[in-house]
Amino acid sequence: MLEELKNKTFANEAEEAAWWESHEDDLADEFEKATAEGRVCIGTVAKRAALPSTTIRLDPDDISKARILAAERGLRYQTFLKMIIHEELRKAELGRKASTA
Repeated sequence: MLEELKNKTFANEAEEAAWWESHEDDLADEFEKATAEGRVCIGTVAKRAALPSTTIRLDPDDISKARILAAERGLRYQTFLKMIIHEELRKAELGRKASTA
């Protein structure tokens, strides 16, 4: 069930809603099984609240640029900035690993 769900795509919201409704009992069974096996953990919202926060000072022009670019992608600018930081850290880490290999 979980593998099917990971790769599932829907043509529209109505199709997705119908799928969730038709699999309601299977999903409940899967959730009970995961609970019994100890695979149920704190959810994303709770994890996010537990994340440390940081404050950085940015040039107002950079913030303006981030707001514009984020809006073009339908994102909040803080989310967009986190995405940029995450991606650049990933690239730097991959570059570091490649140079030591």
